[in-house]
Amino acid sequence: MSTMSNKTVIIIGAGLGGLSAAIRLAHAGFRVRVLEQQATVGGKLQRITEKGYRFDRGPSTITLPHLFENVFTAADRHMEDYVKLERLQQATRNVFPGGETVDLTDSIETTATQIACYSKEDAAAYPAFCKEAARLYRLADERFLGKLMLGLKDKLDPRLAAGFLQVKPLTTLHTLLRRYFRHPNTLSMLGRYATYVGASPYASPAIFAMLAHVESELGIYRVQGGTYAIAEAFAKLAEELGVTIETNASVQKIIVKNGAARGVETDQGYYEADIVLANGDALSIYSRLIAPEHRPSLPNKKIDRYEPSLSGFVQLVGIRRTYEQLLHHTVYYPECYKDEFKSIFTARKPPEDPTIYICNNSASDREAAPAGASSLFVLVNAPYVSNAWSWEHETEKYAMLVRSHLADHGILGLEQAEVTLTYTPEQLERDTSAYRGAIYGISSNGARQTFFRPGNCAKDIKGLWFTGGTTHPGGGTPIVTLCGQLVAEELIKQYKI
Repeated sequence: MSTMSNKTVIIIGAGLGGLSAAIRLAHAGFRVRVLEQQATVGGKLQRITEKGYRFDRGPSTITLPHLFENVFTAADRHMEDYVKLERLQQATRNVFPGGETVDLTDSIETTATQIACYSKEDAAAYPAFCKEAARLYRLADERFLGKLMLGLKDKLDPRLAAGFLQVKPLTTLHTLLRRYFRHPNTLSMLGRYATYVGASPYASPAIFAMLAHVESELGIYRVQGGTYAIAEAFAKLAEELGVTIETNASVQKIIVKNGAARGVETDQGYYEADIVLANGDALSIYSRLIAPEHRPSLPNKKIDRYEPSLSGFVQLVGIRRTYEQLLHHTVYYPECYKDEFKSIFTARKPPEDPTIYICNNSASDREAAPAGASSLFVLVNAPYVSNAWSWEHETEKYAMLVRSHLADHGILGLEQAEVTLTYTPEQLERDTSAYRGAIYGISSNGARQTFFRPGNCAKDIKGLWFTGGTTHPGGGTPIVTLCGQLVAEELIKQYKI
């Protein structure tokens, strides 16, 4: 462990990115305090328990386990001593309008055989697409994901420029998929990866085809005790290393003096700091916590020009029955996939015929529900918060519409559930300060919002840093965890004696 200057860091937000950075910084000798406005750590990832049912509210699909493991390794710990991840052999079941089903596996041949049941042409093209997805992942991993883009030197790196051209930034994911496939089932199943970064496959860059490689060949994992166990493990390690974590502590203002961040004002008082690291939506942080005169390079009108990502409408259902047709992850697709994104990003209203994702934790973890029962996390994509739709008045009606669609797919009896809880984009905005209730910060619709995100280091304010889905390298549970490590490593480098 390097000898470090005795610097104090305040981290705003105890999401996975903030906890990841806290662990790395504390291990290097920084004095770290994490302030979380909610009652528990985890940010958008929370555990809900009700009547013997356990739910994870938030991220449920876990990939790239090495990025979580790196947090522990960098602190001279072993991840398995804190949290255990297990690869799912049957990853995701995809169910299409005509009843066709494709169960994603790590075997290209097996997946292609299932695709052949509705399209021999698409099945024949699937291996070539998988090679392209693997190529895009290698490029992203080597050129973009593992480094911060802090200055001109980074951005003008010839290897970065070459990699940028190789990922065809102006080609959309849907356009790339059309080079390989024709059947709407395949286009929907693989186009859905755009939603993992809060975007539309018809607008997001082709690079997100890499997520097909990430899921099918690198694998999808379940977390023993539920996904929230990752947040618990991070918090436990952070506290072992001397990090102070305060919950129910709402930051009201970032104090800026002489162009530098000097601390934060909270509802419980003032905390002085040498460095402020905001783990939250950067647009919310700038617009709510920093006075406009301190951020001339990011005025409100520029913040307003960013398009927020999609959000989600969640139902948590605990019911005394099991559903053999549900794997750990199951997705039901609509008749017209494109209409969903027109509703979300153009009309800014929830789709009438939505894609429905179900995480059935109880399929692989019997402790998630009582015997003979199911604990279901039901998610549909939804628009970010705007005047076009009010969840306050429409929640129950829309919840019934989703349950009606599920009944059409054979998921019956949900009206008899012992537990039914809903969670809307408006609640997400209130609880986590997510900008306009967006799950992933800004969307990745288009090259500008994908590759030129708000920086990890504030341009106008010395000592103010950012980690989270709005900044580089982007959204998603493993990626924000990586972001926390990258920012921490940069601070260690800058303050090393």
